[in-house]
Amino acid sequence: MQEQTSPVTPPVSDGLPPERRRWAILAIFTALAVASLDTAIANIALPAIAADLHVSPADVVWVVNVYQIALLATVLPLGALGEIVGHERIYLSGLALFTAASLASACAWSFESLLVSRTLQGLGASGMMSVNGALVGFVYPRRLMGRAFGYNALVVATATTAGPTVAAAILALGPWPWLFAINIPIGIVAIAIGLKTLPQTPRAAHRFDFIGAVLASGALGFFIIGISSAAHHAHIVVVAIQLVAAIVFGWLAMRRHAGHPAPMLPIDLFRRPLFALSVATSVCSFTVQGLAFVSLPFYFQTVLHRSQVETGLFMTPWPLIVGLMAPIAGRLSDRHAPGLLGGIGLVILAVGMALLATLPSTPATADIVWRMLVCGAGFGFFQAPNLKALMSSAPPGRSGSASSMIATARLTGQTFGAALTALCFGLAGSTEGATAALALGAGIAGLGSLMSFLRLTVGRS
Repeated sequence: MQEQTSPVTPPVSDGLPPERRRWAILAIFTALAVASLDTAIANIALPAIAADLHVSPADVVWVVNVYQIALLATVLPLGALGEIVGHERIYLSGLALFTAASLASACAWSFESLLVSRTLQGLGASGMMSVNGALVGFVYPRRLMGRAFGYNALVVATATTAGPTVAAAILALGPWPWLFAINIPIGIVAIAIGLKTLPQTPRAAHRFDFIGAVLASGALGFFIIGISSAAHHAHIVVVAIQLVAAIVFGWLAMRRHAGHPAPMLPIDLFRRPLFALSVATSVCSFTVQGLAFVSLPFYFQTVLHRSQVETGLFMTPWPLIVGLMAPIAGRLSDRHAPGLLGGIGLVILAVGMALLATLPSTPATADIVWRMLVCGAGFGFFQAPNLKALMSSAPPGRSGSASSMIATARLTGQTFGAALTALCFGLAGSTEGATAALALGAGIAGLGSLMSFLRLTVGRS
């Protein structure tokens, strides 16, 4: 138990005044869009980076991996730190670091220097994403919370959809460092707006547990490294060591945090059934997305023999319809139970994945597109209500930890999806493996829908 050091800051009022709210949410969503764009942009740039810095395709993947590892390993500690020093400080510090690291990435002179700057970028993105949900909750009044998270999901979907197009346009005009340099002016503007408009959030009384932060970071870091190693067919002994290290760090973190008023690994929040089910359904949804987004490009190109351009067009309907559905679902969640809306969304997603798994052997373009639209509609209909359920199921003083679990669930699910796809390919080959991955995704979405509907019972009790 940590000793008390300072009184808790009185809570802010229910949301900001409309004029200030618009500017504050502009700063939040601008930074969120840049962080979401960065992953898609980096993926597109990998071949150019490999050629320019003279590294192999297998090695250049670490440009993406170090970013994700840094993000996932630090998102829980930074969320907990936000409860102590203020969510707005963590957000602005993360945005500043992300902007500076983008400059360093643009100026990288070697592969090693690029990996260092990308790691710092991941740490900056973690600062923004760890408290994103919490800040949205303080900017908007409670009666508009569903709408707010619908807009939040819309920003992520729009940035994800535009990522490949933006990257292609930038690469058509200049070299790959420009992909990172574009973040700099946007980040500076967002910082300037955020400094003037973001609300001062309540401060918790306990101290930050640095040892606990190291243990939590070790658990999550070794976990994503182990799953990623398995997906890349590393030796089973190496994978086993990494996953055992994750378990040991996690066990030590739980032992240290037992009885703590705000544990770094939020075991206190997982004792709340609504919170635990909301996180579990989120992991399921992003696992399904990971299964689809990794397997479908292989299916389109190796099985259907479509070009890379056609593959990119086939992948677009999913995030595009997510952007359309998320605000609608967000508004509905202000009037209807998130468990019901989320369950319906995951049922639609399960149907869409089953439809993709049963595509005819020579499908027409329309056959692919409408199935992708069904998947995107279900995924988009689920996200905003689930975000609202997750954040509203935690007490205000634990909003930082609840917010950081959003990013943790997303990255964990996407990592699981990629690993399960690799397993399907290893067991069934590239042709049948893609179909198996899509069918597995349908089953996981179905399981997630059952857990979402179960929240209706939890809510009544």
